[in-house]
Amino acid sequence: QALYTLVTVFFFWGFIAASNSVFIPFCKDYFQLDQFQSQLIDWAFYGAYYLGALLLFIFSNILGKDIINKWGYKNSIIYGLLFSLLGALLIFLIEEGNQVSNLNVYYLILLTYFVLALGFSLQQISANPFAISLGDPDKGSNRLNLAGGVNSFGTMIAPLVFTHFAISPSSSLSDVQYFYLAIGGLFFLCASLFFFSKKLPEAKDNSEFLKAPRAMRLLLIITILLGICFYFIFSEYKGENPDPNDSLILQLTLVSLIIVVGGILLSNYLSKKDKDNWGAMQYPQLIFGMIAIFVYVGVEVAIGSNLGELLSNVDSTRDGIDYNPLGLISNNEYAPFITVYWGSLMIGRWTGAIAVFNPSRKIRTWLYILVPYIAFGIILSIISNKIDDISIFYWFAICIAIQIAGFFIGKDKPISTLKIFGALGAIAMLIGIFTTGYVALFAFISGGLFCSIMWPCIFDLSIKGLGKYTSQGSSFLIMMILGGGIIPLIQGKLADIIGIHESYCVTVFCFL
Repeated sequence: QALYTLVTVFFFWGFIAASNSVFIPFCKDYFQLDQFQSQLIDWAFYGAYYLGALLLFIFSNILGKDIINKWGYKNSIIYGLLFSLLGALLIFLIEEGNQVSNLNVYYLILLTYFVLALGFSLQQISANPFAISLGDPDKGSNRLNLAGGVNSFGTMIAPLVFTHFAISPSSSLSDVQYFYLAIGGLFFLCASLFFFSKKLPEAKDNSEFLKAPRAMRLLLIITILLGICFYFIFSEYKGENPDPNDSLILQLTLVSLIIVVGGILLSNYLSKKDKDNWGAMQYPQLIFGMIAIFVYVGVEVAIGSNLGELLSNVDSTRDGIDYNPLGLISNNEYAPFITVYWGSLMIGRWTGAIAVFNPSRKIRTWLYILVPYIAFGIILSIISNKIDDISIFYWFAICIAIQIAGFFIGKDKPISTLKIFGALGAIAMLIGIFTTGYVALFAFISGGLFCSIMWPCIFDLSIKGLGKYTSQGSSFLIMMILGGGIIPLIQGKLADIIGIHESYCVTVFCFL
């Protein structure tokens, strides 16, 4: 019962994160934004994960004790849910401007969304070790896989639920606000469930907190430099009729990427002379793991967040002729396709979890073939309530077959699986870029299949050999969820410059 209570927060993370894929195109149309501005939803959401984890690390360093351990996992999750509730209430209280395109209202939404996601950051840092602590440590990974499955279910249904209750051809901002008010009510109920549950222990990690003062300083410098970059970016959008310099904004966003990746690499070089003061950052596997998590989360979010724009009938111009790279669906019919994208991550995660149960070789072979298609069948049954004819999705079974082959070739080895899925993801994105119609559509959607196993593979490889710094290394990896806030911005500004279809070249480099 304790575990079933805990996994509710995993559902929320997936549900809200995937609903961004529909919330972003709504905000773009409603506030008359360019593609870069619309992706600031992700910047606020995933930037909060980074800043929340960083603030906890900084204050823990100053106090010399882990704040999460001081509060306990249960209380930390309750505080996180209440923080998310505050963010949802603030979204509801925003007053609409005199004009639909009022940018100040949009920026207020970004601020309140940031508050909501700060609560998620606190929840995630607490919930993962909490799940491991609820029972036999050897079965901890099983519990996390169950929680991950619930998270994936949340990502799968979110686009359909969001479009059903909040988005329609006549939707207003108030419709969306009432949706988030309802979500806030669920946050409150969940917090109450945690507070009054007698089955949930307080739970703490009693290991010694290890300081890393030089790592803390470097992360602060990175944060300050990022703040400077985005100050100048937002300056380009000031005024009633802003005329932003697209080239400058793209350059500044790329600089922010270089600041993060370059700063992390620099830490590993500097730590060779003073290992103890750098903490977990002295280990090369963690450094490369942080970069890998950054680009993995970035590409996963970028594909989903730009799908609404890619699939909409928003014409661009090529050689003076109106042109749409896909031209398949109308503006209000893209939710089922986004659902299949996020659902494809569930397909991969369910398949990747098979090895945890140690089936015999023969049974494992059959499960690798059957489980993905069972998951696909569940996805089709869900979207069948939204569209009349799902037959076109049957072709996606070919993409699933390719993923199954990748699992067989990878042989449950994280390094091999990561290489294979990274290569398959890059190939899929190239096919999507150089083709049109449903071939391009399913190539892009299949990116979810190849992203699906990356988090556990990268995480496992990154924390091996960290010893007493394992917990600290895990916190650093969670900070790198920041990639979901920066890489979609790069793709968004490229879309403004060269077109949404061509902008998917960013995803190729991420997979590579």
